[in-house]
Amino acid sequence: MKAHLYLRASTRDQDALRAKTSLESFAKDKGLIVANIYAENISGTKLHRPELIRLLNAAQSGECIVCESVDRLSRLSQPDWETLKATIKAKGLRLVIADLPTSHMMVEDKGITGQIMEVINSMLLDLMATMARLDQEKRVERIKQGLANKRIADPSWTPKGKGRNVEKWVKVQSLITKHPTMSADDIARLAEVGVATVYRVKREV
Repeated sequence: MKAHLYLRASTRDQDALRAKTSLESFAKDKGLIVANIYAENISGTKLHRPELIRLLNAAQSGECIVCESVDRLSRLSQPDWETLKATIKAKGLRLVIADLPTSHMMVEDKGITGQIMEVINSMLLDLMATMARLDQEKRVERIKQGLANKRIADPSWTPKGKGRNVEKWVKVQSLITKHPTMSADDIARLAEVGVATVYRVKREV
């Protein structure tokens, strides 16, 4: 059976490919053939993600979507989670989560036992997706409360922007110097930064 590995991280400061090796090993252990690997840096609260959409368009009925954990696939609102589940079901795909053992049964048909496990697995997926969403909402609320408390303590306080990632900044500078005719999009892709960062570095250079 073919498997499509999906890896996601929230920001460019995180490594979306961090779990690539472990997921490849997991697929091999389950006798799955890796058809493709889809990795992107984007919030799990967004339903429309380029790589996820590419995966859903490429995967064929009977094949698997393999993720490290439910929160790597979804921190979606309930309506969006239902939409994603319906899309996966309509495509005839099997969702396998590495850290959710009940989903491992989806790799093979197991008769009546498999049907029972599918029901149990679906319930657990819904529960974990809800927990992932609530965790995200709590995190956002804590950030908002922290900012509000700082403003109360110091009305003149304003949040500072993110600190510069020196390593990536140097990488962009190096690419600009070595390849002066290379497009900003290509530099951004090679350095794994946003195009805006490339233009900021270019202005400094």
